[in-house]
Parts: sequence; structure tokens; C-alpha cells
Amino acid sequence: MPSNQTTTGSLLTALCPELRTALTRVGYDADTLLSALGPDVHAALGRSEPVPVRRAARAAGELGTLIRLLLLGDALPEREVAAALAPVDVERAVAAGLLARDGDEIRAALDLRPLDAGEGSRWILSDLDDSMRRRTLTEDHVLGVGHASLSLLRATPTRPVGSVLDLGTGCGVQAVHAASYGRTVTATDVNPRALWLAEATAALNGLDIELLEGSWFDPVAGRRFDQVVANPPFVVGPARIEHTYRDSGLALDGASELVVSRAPDLLVPGGTAAMLAAWVHVDGEDWRQRVSSWLPADGVDAWVVQRDVADPALYVGTWLRDAGLDPRDPAAQARAEQWLDAFAAADVAGIGFGFVYLRTIDGPTELLAEDLTHGFDDPLGAEVSAYFERSAWLRAVAGDENLAWSARFTVPQATALERVFLPGPEGWDERVARLHRGDGPRWQHEVDETTISLVAGMRPDGLPLYELIELLALAHGFEEVTPEFAADALTVVAGLVRHGLIAPV
Repeated sequence: MPSNQTTTGSLLTALCPELRTALTRVGYDADTLLSALGPDVHAALGRSEPVPVRRAARAAGELGTLIRLLLLGDALPEREVAAALAPVDVERAVAAGLLARDGDEIRAALDLRPLDAGEGSRWILSDLDDSMRRRTLTEDHVLGVGHASLSLLRATPTRPVGSVLDLGTGCGVQAVHAASYGRTVTATDVNPRALWLAEATAALNGLDIELLEGSWFDPVAGRRFDQVVANPPFVVGPARIEHTYRDSGLALDGASELVVSRAPDLLVPGGTAAMLAAWVHVDGEDWRQRVSSWLPADGVDAWVVQRDVADPALYVGTWLRDAGLDPRDPAAQARAEQWLDAFAAADVAGIGFGFVYLRTIDGPTELLAEDLTHGFDDPLGAEVSAYFERSAWLRAVAGDENLAWSARFTVPQATALERVFLPGPEGWDERVARLHRGDGPRWQHEVDETTISLVAGMRPDGLPLYELIELLALAHGFEEVTPEFAADALTVVAGLVRHGLIAPV
């Protein structure tokens, strides 16, 4: 164990082997939970509607007891809790901070829920939220598995790597996920309570995770990793800290700027970072330029994906509710006024949210920042690795166009040609033709007939690109390929390659 590792030696961590035995025995895992509740009631659980869940849990034996205790926050008779959690001793669990006495009954003092992030069921410990009971969250509240953390889980590349850093681990959910693809995992946090829970979460799942306490990058100064994941306190607002899991003390999007700008220093050559981030949209300013200014001039290939843009008032109301506040309460209204005043002073017209992916390269920094606000089902993680591979090929082509001209291409089976017809004066009139990806982010490119003909001629064992261009030039009445025709064709091909609509062989 590294000498600088933070360990709590807590009663909660010591309890975890027996707790794991109990959870396994009862079947408190993601699949069994879904099976016991059924899809409709399970959906009610996600909507924070306890009554349908409680009714189903009453018929689910000891698993139902744990559902009511740990997911609904019900107070239950001690003998029922003891039976469902055997061999865990209830007194030890109370002393460890997992359970609490409520008169003659027992309540959960922590949130403990199963999660399947694609590598089998895991258990995550965190503080109780207000999903089933109204609560006002404390400053050191440790968030559980929320929508943001789930989105990062699905959007993180999982190709096997040597070392992973989870910067600002919170309850440890990203670190637990990283253990499925990283040989070693290091997790940091400034909040001692977060590390207390992350240590127990690791122990509960039988994982060896290095835990370090400290602010931002201090705990790993001088170290580099193959992959960095970060769900930082990216909430955009005034420079204050009300809840450490979301507030950085930096004004506006300063936390995202700090993490994005410093992350390259944490990566080995060829290393990858996957981060959640937020950025303000300022009147008269391109948000892409804002994010671009956070990056160093050299050494980074960056892909920034904007998933949503929120209205300032909606944004403030959402985060007030997240903290358990009622926007109708006078104190909450005063806080909203201060928040919106800060936005108005900075000319904030909206707040963008999404993913920032970085890969260290040898050369000038490159950035592609684009909107991906349409819906798609496939996790984005696999697309990230493929994107950087395509980007590397395009960089090589930029240095030597002959690599492209001599290349043969394949059209993936997921790529389809779509023609859109609209009513015209003489019947249906074709207006738009698109190449459409049916997998991954489901990119679409509008194309003309020349591009359609070019793509139709692409075969793994067919003609190289330049010969296809020559045939197209002849079809358009040119005796030879002009520099303009070649440049236009290469631009189109590069765009299709970048989004995976075609692929070099």
C-alpha cells in the first residue's frame, strides 16, 4: 500500500466483508432487484415514488426488507433487519454508521444500492438523498449514483489500461467502474467523508483502490496516468461552496476550466481523459472558442461534446431542488436572486453541459467541439476510442495526402443512405439526401449526388481513393482531376471518416 494512501480504518470498512455476505445471500443485486420489482415498479423507484415499491417489497421476503430499509428509508423492526442482514450484527452496523435507531425500530443511515455498469453488479455506499424523504443536504454531503455520474459511466472508454485516476471520487462510483478496465486505480477527494465512504465501497466490492485526500491535483502532484476520469464540482454559479460535491468555490465555469486545462499534465503520452464539464454561453461569444481557450497550444487532441444547453432560470431552479430546497421558500428565492444576478453580470445567456475528452499527442493541439443534443442509445465510451483512432489517421493524412489517395475505404454496415422527400408543386420532391449512422452517436451528414457516387464505389478490395476521384472527374466532364475537385473530395472524405460513416482499410 502506498505510504501516502488515506485510510480511515473505519468500523464501516471493517463491517464490509460480512455485509457483502449478507447482500449476496439475499440477492441484493441489480438483476434480482429488477426481477423482484418488475419493470413498472422499478421505474417508479427511479421516479422517487415509494408506494408502488413498498407494496411490491412486502411480498419479496428478506430482499424486500432490504429494499424498504435501504432504498425507501423505512423504519423496520430490529428482528426483521437482523434476519435480512445476517451475519451482520445490528449493533455493529449502528456503531459503524450504516444503520440508526429510530425508537424501537431501525433505519438506514446511509444509502446502499446495487449498480450494474456493464461489468456485473456492484454496491455503492453514499449519503442519504431526498429522493424518498425530504432532507436538507449538508455541506459535506456525499452524492450517490445520480444522473451525471451514470452518464459519465456510460460515456467513459473502457479499453484495458494500466493506471486510472478518478479525480474527485465522491462515493467512489467512477473508481469502482475503473477497476473493471484499469490495472491500478487511484481516487482523490478533498472531502474526508467522501473518502470514508469510497473506502467502504471499495471494500464492499472486494477492490483495492488507492485513496488520497487533498484539493484538486495536489494529492497526485508529479504523477501521470494512462486514463483520467473526472466528475468535478462543475456547477456554474457564484464563487461559493455550499455543497462540496457540486460547488468548487470558483466563479462561473472556473472549475471546468481548471480541470480541463490541467488534465493533460496528468496523462502519460497517448493517455486519455474523460470528464464531465459545463461552460457558459455568453452573448456575442462562441462557446467553442471559450472551451478552446482552456487548452494548451500543444500536445492535446480534444473532442468536446455538448449534450444540453440550459436556460439560466431553469438551471438555477434545478440545482436548488438538487440541494433539497423548495424554490418557493423565501430563503431559496433570495439565493436564486443572487445566482441569477451573477449570471446577468457576466452576460450569461445559457449554460452548456457535456463531455470533454482529451488525448495527449505530439504536435499542435487540435479541438473538435460539436453538439450532440439528439437522442441515442449506445454508450459513448466505445465511440471515444474509435474517434481518437480516426483523428490520428486524419492527422497523418494532413501531413501526407498520399496516405488518403492510396487508401481503400469500407462503408460500415451501420451506415445508410437516407433520401428525404417533401411535397412539391408536381408531387413528391426530393430535397435532402443524408448518410446516417445507425449506431453510436447516430451522426448524419447531408450529401450531394457526387458524394453518394463516391461512397457507392468504396470497397475494401476496390479502387484506391484517387482512382475513384478520377472516375468521378470524368463523369463530370473533366479530363483530369483539378486541384479544387481533389481538395473538395478530400474534405468530404475527412468529414465522413471523422464521424465513422466510412473507414479507411
